Amino acid sequence: MVEQRAALGLEGVSRSYGRRGSSRRTTALDGVSCAVPAGSFTAVVGPSGSGKSTFLQVAAGLDRPTSGTVRIAGTDLGSLSEAALTRLRRDRVGFVFQSHALNLVPSLSIEENVVLPLVLGGADPGGPDVLARGRELLARVGLAGRGGDGPSTLSGGQQQRVAVARALVTEPEVIFADEPTASLDPESAALVLALLRDAVRIEGRTVVMVTHDPVAASWADTVLTMDGGRLR
Repeated sequence: MVEQRAALGLEGVSRSYGRRGSSRRTTALDGVSCAVPAGSFTAVVGPSGSGKSTFLQVAAGLDRPTSGTVRIAGTDLGSLSEAALTRLRRDRVGFVFQSHALNLVPSLSIEENVVLPLVLGGADPGGPDVLARGRELLARVGLAGRGGDGPSTLSGGQQQRVAVARALVTEPEVIFADEPTASLDPESAALVLALLRDAVRIEGRTVVMVTHDPVAASWADTVLTMDGGRLR
C-alpha cells in the first residue's frame, strides 16, 4: 500500500504569547501534531479561544511557532527566510479570509484581484496567459463577464467566490480558509463551500478550513477539534 503524501504536517507545534517566564504568558497551541493528506478537505473546529485561528496562522506561515515544525508539501517553514516564506505563501498557498476587506483590493477590478498573486510573482498583468487564467476562474465561480467591475458591485457571497478564484490562481499546494462563510446567508455559503469542495474533488487541491459552523464542517472529509490549544 502506497502512503498518501501529506500536503501539510505539524509536529509538536506550540505557540505562546507574552514574555517568557511571565505569569501572563498565554499558550495558544500546545504540542499540536497532525498530517493533512494531499487532495483532502479538512475542517478545524472548536470553541472561541480554543486555538483554531492560531492553528491556521501558524500552519499557513503567517505566524511562526514558538516550537515545533510546520511543513507544507515537505518544505520546513522554519528553515525559510522571511523573503522565502513570503514567496512560498504567494506561490504555493491560497487564502480565503472571513473579512471581505482582507480578501479583495477595492481599487482593483475583479479580474485584477483574481490574478494578483500571478502579477506579484512577476507575470505580465496584460499577458494572454494571465488574462485567460483570470477569465477561466471567474467563469468557474459563476462570475463570467464581471471581470471589469469593481469588488463593491458584488454581494458578500460573490466577493467570497472571487476570493476562492484568487486562491486557486497559482494552483497552490494548500488553500487555507478562515471562517469563509461566517457572514454569508445559507445559499451563498453553500456556493462557496461547493467551490472549495470542487477544488478538492476535481483539481486535487488540499483545503484546510477553520469554522465554528457545523454545517460548513460537514462538507469536509475530516474534522479536527481543538480545545485548550490541543487537538482531541
